[in-house]
Amino acid sequence: MIADVFQPNEFPSPRRIAAMREYIKKTWKTLYRSHAHILEAAKDEKIGHTDEQRWPIYISAMEDKNRVEAEFKSVLSSEEFQQLEIMSLPSEIDQITEHGLLYLPGDYVVPGGRFNEMYGWDSYFIVLGLLRDGEIELAKSQVDQLIYQIAHYGTILNANRSYLLSRSQPPFLTPMILAVYEHTQDKDWLRSLLGAVESHYYYWIVPPHLNQSTGLSRYCALGEGPAPEVLVSETDAQGRTHYDRIREYYRRFEVMAYDVSLYYNKETDTLTDLFYKGDRSMRESGFDPSNRFGPFNIDIIHYAPVCLNALLYRMEQDIAKILNILGNPQLAESWCDRAQNRQQLIDKFLWDEPSGLYLDYNFRTNERRLYEFATTFYPLWVGLASEKQAQRVVENLELFEAPGGLLTSSHVTGNQWDAPFGWAPLNLIAVEGLYRYGYRTEGDRIGGKFINLVTQEFEKTGTLLEKYDVLSCSSEVSNEIVFGYNTNEIGFGWTNGSILELLAQSKKM
Repeated sequence: MIADVFQPNEFPSPRRIAAMREYIKKTWKTLYRSHAHILEAAKDEKIGHTDEQRWPIYISAMEDKNRVEAEFKSVLSSEEFQQLEIMSLPSEIDQITEHGLLYLPGDYVVPGGRFNEMYGWDSYFIVLGLLRDGEIELAKSQVDQLIYQIAHYGTILNANRSYLLSRSQPPFLTPMILAVYEHTQDKDWLRSLLGAVESHYYYWIVPPHLNQSTGLSRYCALGEGPAPEVLVSETDAQGRTHYDRIREYYRRFEVMAYDVSLYYNKETDTLTDLFYKGDRSMRESGFDPSNRFGPFNIDIIHYAPVCLNALLYRMEQDIAKILNILGNPQLAESWCDRAQNRQQLIDKFLWDEPSGLYLDYNFRTNERRLYEFATTFYPLWVGLASEKQAQRVVENLELFEAPGGLLTSSHVTGNQWDAPFGWAPLNLIAVEGLYRYGYRTEGDRIGGKFINLVTQEFEKTGTLLEKYDVLSCSSEVSNEIVFGYNTNEIGFGWTNGSILELLAQSKKM
């Protein structure tokens, strides 16, 4: 493939954009999973399951095992079906001795690469892409699988693997539902989802996710001990796990951002139970890892974060919108009141007037953490910022803007969710937030830079990727990442969707 010369300030030509669009359209088929793909979906390199002869598939206790087996038999050969073992989940998660895929009844799209299962917040951006590409039924099915998870597994999961039953991901459910509804206008479908939507909402607004001292919510995963996928897959060339590297960091460096004794026992050189609670909660946030909540985000359990509470405000507003569509304005008003109350709490605890940024609030120390992070654009995206607050955030664009788009943070830490890296979802959210408040020039500029970078790297690699170095305008990121996994996964679901959405909203395309 011959690439045009890369010019950071020039929008890619229609020919170059068309080639990338064609790739994305084809890629949905690669990332598509149905019952016929169950053996492919069961493989999980994150915990070393790639060459097994038998694959455990877990179903909830509410499911009919015979019916599920019949489903698989109808699309698999006898030999293929013999490679599956359909098992009901035990009553307690810690009773699972062999991890496996969690059953979902319908079709869905996975992110790509090592992420060979359905993810929570990835699904929102994937749904946007599917809708832009005319894949309406598949987009609807993606939402339906999330609703199924709420009913059968308790919440929308980080992903549908048994070792991820104890944590969720950022709540983008209602924007997904409304995006699909815009295309289908199916009120019966919309009405059928309300119970699950409210159930997912309450997951986030009661303890342990509710911080009662602020009235705001936090990330707080329910599991204990090391995350299984980290122990197996996040190792370096010396064979050290992510946790080994963190212990070395604690031995060598002084930590000022939090009380490290809560998380690390220096005498025994061991990580504490609370460390693993923080580590799992950091993964529930989707930002795994960065130093936003101190080194490795471990102190996240003591914060009311901007992103989560902005999303819950959006959820409250969206539920009100759904109720109005369904003809219940009185009940809708009560949800608007909830949103208004959350907006006031966000203004009180998360808006930082001196910096002109939305910052995460540490309710243990009663202080906002001055760590510039791209989630400061979430309140613009959901529309809770005042015109003055939006203007102040926009005045801080120089902290984040880079040649290839928007930096995740202003700090270089060796973590993938910090500088110099940029991610498609955060670029899309920021651009849409800027557009919402009338900053069209700034939004077009940032969106154009990111589209240009992704186009350039597509022409070099032949694929769209999970993340990018937006400072050096490259997808070669492995040598810059020290903690967590350092690969750049191909596919890639949320980059596909975000790029299609940015293109659709750009004046140039």
